Amino acid sequence: MARILIVDDDQGMRDYLEIMLSREGYDVNTAPGGKDALTLCRKRKFDLVITDLKMSGMDGIDLLKSLKDISPETMTILITGYASGETALAAMKEGAYDYLEKNFEPDDLKNLVKDALRKRGISEEDAQFIKDVEDSVSFGKMTGKSRGMLKVYSLVKKMADTIANVLILGESGTGKELIAMAIHENSSRNDGPFVVINCGGIPENLLESELFGYMKGSFTGAYADKPGLFEMAHKGTIFLDEIGELSPFLQVKLLRVVQEKTFRRVGGSRDISVDVRIISATNQNLEVLVKTGDFREDLFYRLNVIPVRIPPLRERKEDIPLLVNHFIEKYSREYNKETKKMSPYAMALLVEYPFTGNVRELENIIERSIALETTNIILPENLEISVTGDPALSYGGDLEIPEEGVDLNEEVAKFERNLMNKALRKAGGSKTKAAKLLNVSLDSLRYRLDKPEITQKG
Repeated sequence: MARILIVDDDQGMRDYLEIMLSREGYDVNTAPGGKDALTLCRKRKFDLVITDLKMSGMDGIDLLKSLKDISPETMTILITGYASGETALAAMKEGAYDYLEKNFEPDDLKNLVKDALRKRGISEEDAQFIKDVEDSVSFGKMTGKSRGMLKVYSLVKKMADTIANVLILGESGTGKELIAMAIHENSSRNDGPFVVINCGGIPENLLESELFGYMKGSFTGAYADKPGLFEMAHKGTIFLDEIGELSPFLQVKLLRVVQEKTFRRVGGSRDISVDVRIISATNQNLEVLVKTGDFREDLFYRLNVIPVRIPPLRERKEDIPLLVNHFIEKYSREYNKETKKMSPYAMALLVEYPFTGNVRELENIIERSIALETTNIILPENLEISVTGDPALSYGGDLEIPEEGVDLNEEVAKFERNLMNKALRKAGGSKTKAAKLLNVSLDSLRYRLDKPEITQKG
């Protein structure tokens, strides 16, 4: 029987929630405020805390912060009558599982409670792990708390200090170099060098000398001996990005380094020994390349001792608001601008966007918006992305205005109508769920739906 704690300074709301959830079979306790809730949490463990946002004394956000120290594995849900995109993001940033407005439908809360408790069942170890690495510089460079990223973090933690070679698999823009850096920083080699090379961005003849170095006079322009990147990475880590682009000739050379930890410089006759951990990465399917004969099978198995798969951004949409806030803060500092806010509509648009370029594409969108935006809020029309999936219908700086002009109000109404209809379809017709998807209040959504020029479809 799951234990649930309800925190609200409204006796009527406490009683209502206690009766509702007790009937669902939960062990329910209540507290009239944040301090009383913390006292109870110190005495016993709760699986879930449902708390009001606005309370006298300690509010819901402060309670979340304190609860993380006392019981990091406890899931939390915020209930508020003051919902906004900013409120929701602040709550999620402090570790809340989700939030509801006070005029919620009972089934919405029941389903949310079930989801939170189901998530808690698989995340206790991950929650403690995140708490352990919260202040880690290397993990601090990766943002995300989705289940897929938690698995990546956990795997990195477990194998970082081994000597095994690692193959990082993921689409372009997912952050493979950040994962490689995290592995290095959390290993016993973190005092040694971390050397990076893109195997797909250098011609074969130059790549060989970059990797292994060369001797004076070995080719035109070789005026002195030069060590290669493997020598420079001695006692550290070398990260070979786009490993699938290596030519058959260099695959043979690399196989020797992997197997024997020795190599020769271009034009050299002496074997050089190195102590290097090799981390490789690719956005290609190496198993397919092995079958077609384009990648050596023996090299593949040598490099693929521990595979790490990074999920694409479209499979971890819950990370998008966190990444957006991270990039807004980053580029506001870099461009010396006041920190901007993302409008709820713009955030909803980003969450639904497929991001074929993954995190790198999202970062570029936010940087461009910060650089060009002159107001303190980023609106949907300031995002240079496709609203419908058709690049020709991109809202942003490339939008063409015909000679006869456009009706701004009509265009904004079309955009609003399209977004609300999508949200309603995704929510199965539930206005409460649609409002949540759009990060607006239920009253706001109802008002927009009731406006004469807006008609609800499908």
